[in-house]
Amino acid sequence: MDALLTPISLTWLERLEIFIDDWFFVIALGFLVFELVRYYLYKKLSWTLIGDTLTNYATLAMFIGLTILFLGAFYIAVFTYVWQFAIFDIEVNWVTVLICIVLADLVYYWEHRFLHRVNIGWATHSVHHSSPFFNISVAYRFGPMDSFWPVLFHLPLVLLGFNPVVVLFAEVVVQVYQTAFHTETVGKLPRPVEAVMNTPSHHRVHHGSNAEYLDKNYAGIFIIWDWMFGTFAEEKEAVTYGLTTPINSVNPLVAFLHGFYRLGRDVWSMPGLANKVGVLLNPPGWSPKRSKQGIPTQGDK
Repeated sequence: MDALLTPISLTWLERLEIFIDDWFFVIALGFLVFELVRYYLYKKLSWTLIGDTLTNYATLAMFIGLTILFLGAFYIAVFTYVWQFAIFDIEVNWVTVLICIVLADLVYYWEHRFLHRVNIGWATHSVHHSSPFFNISVAYRFGPMDSFWPVLFHLPLVLLGFNPVVVLFAEVVVQVYQTAFHTETVGKLPRPVEAVMNTPSHHRVHHGSNAEYLDKNYAGIFIIWDWMFGTFAEEKEAVTYGLTTPINSVNPLVAFLHGFYRLGRDVWSMPGLANKVGVLLNPPGWSPKRSKQGIPTQGDK
């Protein structure tokens, strides 16, 4: 117990974060080779799948470029500024780091739910969901603003008193855990695990465009958040991956920008300023007519 309460060096924690992030990327590339061989053996390997896989890494490169040029500095500056007003000064040790990971996972649930249910978030997050395939490369399919929204949602953790380095470490842990179960090669895990933890089965549901799978299983590490907040769905029928309105393209620019193109098109065509704002702040597929009639707004998912 004393070891868990011993202060941790922030420099060491930063190095651990980089180590985890970088080496898991290497492991993920190795696992992708295994998945591609498996596709070949099952006669499912196609040029479309190969093109889609390359597109996933192209969107990653564009995302990293934007993050380095613009959003990375914004991320650090905002966290550093807000930390001056922290309510508590929380010591950095393994107990507080683990607590921060759990809280970051809860924050991720609500961030993820926001990205699905508010159009200005869906415009960037839909990139991740636009692949009609499901393998570990899809985990690296990013949208243009995917570095922006986590800043706003994780600020309360910094304001609470967690060091920004600890919060960033917790975010990486949640993201790396999620990356691991973007695969069809793993079936359902033992029931106790499926009941508590997010798993490949649960996340396959999340990537489904099947009507019963839309907007389900937002969890990062712990699926219990979906049980608690009424968004859980079990994998039963075969999953159809991708958007309800597919992009039908492996062009990286189309994949990377289609969400904002669709959002801009919808805002432009909507009459009246209030309705244009409504398109931005309501779920995908929203329109004043549908809203008044109480029709579910699940279009363009």
